Amino acid sequence: MIERYSRPQMKKIWSEESKFDKWLQVEIAACEAWAEIGTIPKKAIPKIKKARFSLERIAEILKLTHHDVTAFLQAVSESLGEESRFIHLGLTSSDVIDTALSLQLKEASSLLAQDVAELTAVLEDKAIEHKHTIMIGRTHGVHAEPITFGLKLALWAQEMKRNAARLAEAEKIISVGKISGAVGTYATVPPEVEEKACVKLGLAPAPISNQIIQRDRHAQFITTLAIIASSLEKFATEIRGLQRTEVLEAEEPFAAGQTGSSAMPHKRNPELCERICGLARLVRGYALTSMENIALWHERDISHSSNERITFPDSCLVLDYILSIFTSVMKGLKVYPENMRRNLELTQGLVFSQRVLIALIDKGLSRQKAYELVQRNAMKAWKQKASFLDLLMADTEVMAHLSEEELKPLFDYNYFIKHVDKVFQRLGLTGKKRAKAVKAVELAPQAL
Repeated sequence: MIERYSRPQMKKIWSEESKFDKWLQVEIAACEAWAEIGTIPKKAIPKIKKARFSLERIAEILKLTHHDVTAFLQAVSESLGEESRFIHLGLTSSDVIDTALSLQLKEASSLLAQDVAELTAVLEDKAIEHKHTIMIGRTHGVHAEPITFGLKLALWAQEMKRNAARLAEAEKIISVGKISGAVGTYATVPPEVEEKACVKLGLAPAPISNQIIQRDRHAQFITTLAIIASSLEKFATEIRGLQRTEVLEAEEPFAAGQTGSSAMPHKRNPELCERICGLARLVRGYALTSMENIALWHERDISHSSNERITFPDSCLVLDYILSIFTSVMKGLKVYPENMRRNLELTQGLVFSQRVLIALIDKGLSRQKAYELVQRNAMKAWKQKASFLDLLMADTEVMAHLSEEELKPLFDYNYFIKHVDKVFQRLGLTGKKRAKAVKAVELAPQAL
C-alpha cells in the first residue's frame, strides 16, 4: 500500500531486484577479497563478476528451499558453472543480508537527505518572505503576544537542520558491513576478507559482530526517521490549526477541480497535512519495533528478520513520501496576513497586558499589586468585549501611576517584533534565499 504512494527512486531501492542485486554485490566483493589474499584464483573473478540471477528463478527455487539466501545462491550458481563453488565461501546468510541492507539504508539516507535539504530551503525562503508578517502567538491555544509568521517558519527550518544532522549521524552508524562468519569469530572467513570487501562496497567494517550487525544501529536509524516524521507532524498540525475556519491565517494548496467533501461542496480540508500526521504515527510505531529488535537470543535469532522486511522499506518510503508532500504544501501555502491582523486584534489590546504590567512595576508598584490592577481590567475586557486601553484609562487606580501619554505608547505592535532581524541574522537568514539555504543544510548545523 505504501509503495503505491512513494516516489520511483525510493521504491527502486527497496525493490526485490535491488535487494538481490546488492546481495550479489556483496558476494562478488567477498570473492574479490578472497582472490586478493590468494584463496580464490584471480582468473575466476572476471567470470564471477558476470554472475546473474532472475527473480523468477529465485521464486521457483524458494518454493523448494523455503530459504531466500539458498534460493538466491542456487540461482546465481546456475549462471556461473565451475566458478560457482567460490560464491558464498565461508560466509553465513547474515554476512550477505546485513551488509546488503546497509547498502540499501545508505542509499535511502542519501535520498532522504536531499528531501530534508529541499524542505529546509523552502522553509527558509518562506521565513524570509514573511519575516515581518505579524500574527498572534498562541500558548495553550490561547492568544499570548504577537510574533511573526516568519519566526514560526524559521523555527521549523532550524529544526529541519537538526534533523539533517541526525540523519547524517544515523547514516554513518548504519554504513557498516559484516563478513565474519556464522557467529562473528572469523573462523571461516578472515578479517582481511571483510576489510577488503567492505572497502569495495563503500562501507566500514563493523569493529565486532556476532552473526549479525547489532540492531542498536538500525534502531538509531529508524528512530531518527521517526523524529523527522514527528517534526513534519508538528508542522502539519500547526497548519491544520491555522486553517480552521475561525482562524484561516494559512491554508494548504487547493487545486482547481479539487473536492473536499462528497456531501458539502464548500469544504476545503487540510487533507494533505492530516495525511502527514497519520503516516508520521506509523513511522513512530516502527521506531518502537526497531528498539525491540535490539534484544536477540545469544548470537542471534530471527525474531527481528520478519518485521524488518516491513519496517525498513516502509519507514523510508513513508518518510520520503511525507517529506515530498509537506514540501509541496509549503511551496503552495496560502498565507492570509489580513486575517492574521484581524485575529491579532480580536481581544482589543489584551496582548499588551505584560507591557502595562512592567510599566506599573517600573513606577514602584509591587509585582502582585501591578498584576492585580492589570488582570482586573483584562478580565473586564474579556467579559465585556471592550477595549483594554479604554478600560485602563477609566481605572483611576491605574491612572494614578501612569499618564495617558505614558500608557498609549505601550500599545505598539512593533515592540514585539523589534528583535526579529537579529534572530534572522543569528540564523544566517539575511535575505539570501535558495542557494544559501541549501548550502546551509549540507553543512553541520552550528548549534544543536
